[in-house]
Amino acid sequence: MALDSLITLSDGFIAHQTATLSPHWGPLGWVTYKRTYARWLEDQERTEEWAETVKRVVEGNINLDPRLHDQPDASVVEELTEEAENLYRLIYGLAATPSGRNLWVSGTPYQRAHGDALNNCWFIAIRPQSYGESAIVPSYLQPDEPAASMPWAFMFDELMKGGGVGFSVTHGNVTQMPQVARRIELVCLVDSANSSAEETRRAGALDRAQWVENNGEPEKQDGCWYYRVADSREGWVRALAGLIDSHFDYFPNGIRRVVIDVSDVRPRGARIHGFGGTASGPAPLVEMLGDVNRILDQKAGDRLSSVDCTDIGNLIGKAVVAGNVRRSAELALGDWDDEGFRTMKQDQEQLAHHRWASNNSVVVDGRPEQYEEVAHEVIVNGEPGIVDLELSRHYGRLADGYREDADPRAEGTNPCGEITLENGEPCNLFEIFPSIAQEQGWDLNQVLGLAVRYAKRVTFGSYDWEVTRKVVSRNRRIGVSLSGIQDWFLSRFNRRAITGWKQETATDGTVRRQPIYDQEIARALDGMYQAVVEADNEYSAELGCQPSLKHTTVKPSGTVAKLAGVSEGMHFQWAGHFIQRIRFQDDDPLLKALNACGYHIEPDVYTAHTMVVEFPVEAMGWDSPRFASAGTVSAEEQLATQAFLQEHWSDNAVSCTVTFQKSEEEQLPTILAAYAGHVKSTSLLGYVDGGYSQMPKETISIERYREMETALHGDPRLLFAQLHNKKEEGEEDLTLVGLADCASGACPVR
Repeated sequence: MALDSLITLSDGFIAHQTATLSPHWGPLGWVTYKRTYARWLEDQERTEEWAETVKRVVEGNINLDPRLHDQPDASVVEELTEEAENLYRLIYGLAATPSGRNLWVSGTPYQRAHGDALNNCWFIAIRPQSYGESAIVPSYLQPDEPAASMPWAFMFDELMKGGGVGFSVTHGNVTQMPQVARRIELVCLVDSANSSAEETRRAGALDRAQWVENNGEPEKQDGCWYYRVADSREGWVRALAGLIDSHFDYFPNGIRRVVIDVSDVRPRGARIHGFGGTASGPAPLVEMLGDVNRILDQKAGDRLSSVDCTDIGNLIGKAVVAGNVRRSAELALGDWDDEGFRTMKQDQEQLAHHRWASNNSVVVDGRPEQYEEVAHEVIVNGEPGIVDLELSRHYGRLADGYREDADPRAEGTNPCGEITLENGEPCNLFEIFPSIAQEQGWDLNQVLGLAVRYAKRVTFGSYDWEVTRKVVSRNRRIGVSLSGIQDWFLSRFNRRAITGWKQETATDGTVRRQPIYDQEIARALDGMYQAVVEADNEYSAELGCQPSLKHTTVKPSGTVAKLAGVSEGMHFQWAGHFIQRIRFQDDDPLLKALNACGYHIEPDVYTAHTMVVEFPVEAMGWDSPRFASAGTVSAEEQLATQAFLQEHWSDNAVSCTVTFQKSEEEQLPTILAAYAGHVKSTSLLGYVDGGYSQMPKETISIERYREMETALHGDPRLLFAQLHNKKEEGEEDLTLVGLADCASGACPVR
């Protein structure tokens, strides 16, 4: 049960639903769920079952309704209880689901303490900002005092909560950073009693007792800032903030030495209570602080560049990933004409060290020549992506036309690009699988209404940062997303959105191929969008809050789509039949059940202590004559489909990684330029199927698929229960390895 739950789902209701409704598990659905979202039940020494997870998630959300505070009206309780039951049926059957973050956190004590953990991703501008009334305010600052450290502290905090962070290093932001005033002598100390002391010393720390014997107690020294890192997320963030600010003029008398004592930080492998997972030990923190200090030292007397600011963000992401089950998702957003930013990943040494930690995109203003140049670079380097902020600021759905006030303060996006965001703002997602919903007899307008209300309640959670509280209460931005879109087009309309092409001649004489959109699908999407807006207006009036600034999106999906077995976001299925490979830690007890069922399992050739399991997958609608896959559909049709969804469905943005064949490279600049002003963000990736060992997805023939299917026997769910009836050491901290919540791998697992 969620903490302080006024509204709960009865045991009798749950029992009836589980007896009469079957979840629409995909081929990898239950396995993905069990090792990604099923929380450990300490008192029962087992992980949750799906019915328990959905109950926790729904109760955690429904009780966020602000009308339940104080003395709620009985009619409100009755209304929300009925809504909770409908939500339960919807999610349990896998016709729709909240984001992976909600599946993991909703209804837990961690949600109560940190409501922002319900949000997937964030955006922050790299410029001096005040901490305000936030959970983390450095003691040497006034809350309203702008500080250089704030955006990186915000980034570090949200990444450690499991979110992804987009950040802007455009000229207009980084030039606001003050000049780096001084070099700093950084000393990191660790007590020999810490069981990770040896590893931490290798990362650059010194033995505390020996240093104090030679230098005296650091807190008593002039010109020195001493900080003993508390064994908490906040402690790590404060250590970074103090180091950054020491290079500027934020301390009352200026300092020359910073001493960071990590002796109290729990050692590698210790349990992290609350969010979950295991600790990395203090070594990654020490390594990160040393690397950040070197960047700032090198800029003493000068200003930070966009590359410097991105490097600091990447070093933070690297520290979050190191030795932990969390994933770090970052998007660095730079200027189109910033050559240093655009080429920073060409430094192979720096790329290997930390610059891998972000996907990099550039801000464009809709000029076709910018898109052409991006395409040329993508063919060579795979980056950058494109973000058209002007389009996002002045348009919701493109079909609704130009509006000066559509989203005027938007400055960036989340790491996958489907939500344009203001400074400090999170994305807030709910995902609908329309083909499954209709198969199960749901009215899509009812489903959309439930999705809107679920996401709207998330905006009433507790947020640790003042900048976030302000923007969330002003915008109430939500992102109702459709997934399995290509499956739905085939099952509902028996065709794709693009029915053909026509030639058009522009005023300058340029001839362009224009897509012909299916008007029945367009009308269906238009009607669904209006249903979302109507549901939001109605619920906003009930709650007495602002209607949402924007409402709809298409997220790339990944882990969540695998639960239901649908195509990911707007992406086409990989193939009619393919192998999906998933990596597990080698001591994961699920491997026993999968092995007993006949799944092929082998050691990972790239990573130690990791096993690879092969799952045969048959795509929904594979036998339709109109079926298309990532290996057969053109880049041009993918872009046209993205533009179609941007016009008729999404008032935020549409995330898509457009795959292109080798044969399309020559025409790719022209093709991409044709969609300038029609897509708000996009990225491109060369299509690869085969060519290296243990690819995540690999096309196979129908004969090979049937051969693999025939080799399977038994139900892994039953075998897991039989083979695993007691807690194994560290089991509560296991997770799927290398499986992201988004198809492109940009988002965190949870």
